[in-house]
Amino acid sequence: MLRYLLPLAAFLAMAVFLAMGLSRDPRAVPSAMIDKPAPAIGLPVLLEPDRKLDVESLRGKVWLLNVWASWCGPCKEELPVLREAAQRHGIALYGLNYKDKPDDARDWLARNGNPYIASASDVDGRVGIEYGVYGVPETFVIDGAGRIRYKHLGLITPELWRTRLQPVIESLQ
Repeated sequence: MLRYLLPLAAFLAMAVFLAMGLSRDPRAVPSAMIDKPAPAIGLPVLLEPDRKLDVESLRGKVWLLNVWASWCGPCKEELPVLREAAQRHGIALYGLNYKDKPDDARDWLARNGNPYIASASDVDGRVGIEYGVYGVPETFVIDGAGRIRYKHLGLITPELWRTRLQPVIESLQ
């Protein structure tokens, strides 16, 4: 009898853990970077390679860092949402072009529109690693003191903007 109960108990335990994992939001990955200072970027600006993006110069205002790539389908999809949000709410929107060829990224922005004040070119992904990037797109809300206050994994839809990002931003302004 024990011979049959032991595999059944193991199966039920695995089923419970699987059910718990499936019930979680896959975009709700905890970030160790929340409430920590935004790492320095210091990378060349994609459209002005002689200039570097310096997060220290952004102190005093709330801003967004959107991690994107030309090879990312959802990145194109969220561009209109980011553009409208930045314009309507006066949010400073910066980009981090992640593991992409600069020429491909520049062509992509020319085709799809450029909502960013500036976008840094992170060809080797080093800065993305410092921010704890899992993939693209990802968006960080950074406060006036230069601390990361919120991280969103995945596509930003109008509803996500309204229900998650906008309240965080408004609470920081």
